Amino acid sequence: MNKKGFAIIIALLVAATAYLGYSLIEQKQVNKDMRELAVLEKQEMEDEYEHFAEQYGEMKSRINNDSIVAQLTREQQRTQELLEELRKTKADDAAEITRLKKELATVRAILKQYVLQIDSLNQLNAELMDENNRVRTELEESNQQNQQLASSNVTLSEKVAIASQLNASNIRLVPLNKRGKDNGRMKKARSLEVAFTITRNVTAANGMRTLYARITLPTGEVLNGGGTFEYEGRQLPYSIKKSFEYTGQETPMSLYWTINEALTGGTYNVSIFADGHLIGSRNFVFEK
Repeated sequence: MNKKGFAIIIALLVAATAYLGYSLIEQKQVNKDMRELAVLEKQEMEDEYEHFAEQYGEMKSRINNDSIVAQLTREQQRTQELLEELRKTKADDAAEITRLKKELATVRAILKQYVLQIDSLNQLNAELMDENNRVRTELEESNQQNQQLASSNVTLSEKVAIASQLNASNIRLVPLNKRGKDNGRMKKARSLEVAFTITRNVTAANGMRTLYARITLPTGEVLNGGGTFEYEGRQLPYSIKKSFEYTGQETPMSLYWTINEALTGGTYNVSIFADGHLIGSRNFVFEK
């Protein structure tokens, strides 16, 4: 082999060595980046587990129901156990991280169900307390005139009035993206859908009714649709209003709000009014 051929071979070997060296460095950087991402993801999962465990503790302090408190305690303990498992797991243990990520999704879903359940119970308890206070006051006044007769008349009148009121059930607040699909988050929402069902009530009068929906932001501000309605002697701003004909049968309803400014995550409240009464209310927690 002549000198020229030998030089070519040397040059090729040098180029190959340089390429392999560069590829090795590049692969090491990729591996380093992947390890850092894995560590970051693991930390985010730990933060979520800790947050969910704290939320269970907060919910236990907000409800006076031994059965539900016991359920919340079990779920809180399970969340703590999963958190400890995660802390002992190495960030590069892909199989275990994947399993704990699925467990985290389950914890999130269960927690959401309890939030909705407790909000409904608290709302129901508040309504029952208000009703009991009204009944107690009216009974005391009637006893001054004719306790037995007046008490019977007032009680019957109240039952009829309550029975004839409309009721909104299955209230939902849905953030919709620009395609009108459920976005699940507020950051990219372009409109809000307030959906609920007016329940069947054969004692309620049929005819045209007007519904008013109030959407309260996490800041306490009400999305104002430009008008007000009367409620307990006050004028309250509403977000959306809609008129419909009530026939006494179950009636699904959907009201829409167009978003002009970006909304943030947090706790939102939807309250539905009709005929001067609050007929339904529910809180919703959204991520950004």
